[in-house]
Amino acid sequence: MKNSTDPAVPSLIDVYPYRITEHGAEYLLLRRSEDKIYAGQWRMVGGKVNQNEPAWKAALRELREETGIIPVKFWALPSVNTFYEAKTDRIHHIPAFAAEVDAKDAEVTLNAEHTDYRWEKCGAACNLVRWPEQQRLISLADRLINSSQILPDWIINQQI
Repeated sequence: MKNSTDPAVPSLIDVYPYRITEHGAEYLLLRRSEDKIYAGQWRMVGGKVNQNEPAWKAALRELREETGIIPVKFWALPSVNTFYEAKTDRIHHIPAFAAEVDAKDAEVTLNAEHTDYRWEKCGAACNLVRWPEQQRLISLADRLINSSQILPDWIINQQI
């Protein structure tokens, strides 16, 4: 059984949705509502892991809740978003996932946590996102996607 106070058990997740277009990969960014944490910031999908919920399932749940999207390919980035939060005096190690969506059929439906969305190439996405670790993970995903280096071991079967 997972212990929510165990620092090795993730309490948060990040998801980097992307689509492949004729111009290359584009990343979905969401603008946070003014009454939510990170108000007005452009971010990727993120959220909390429920007790006894695997991080990858939390990532898929948050992706559906925040965007209405079900990915055609879902994989774990071989890195984590790490940062220190002074308010809680905690170091966060956040698993990061990439979610490929169908470029033609993916319709984004925002929940109340967000007011707007946009699809951007890697450079523009990194300029809009303010957190350096999230910029790094977008760049990592872009490099792996564009070089066709997504290892089969990283791909998560959504039916598990």
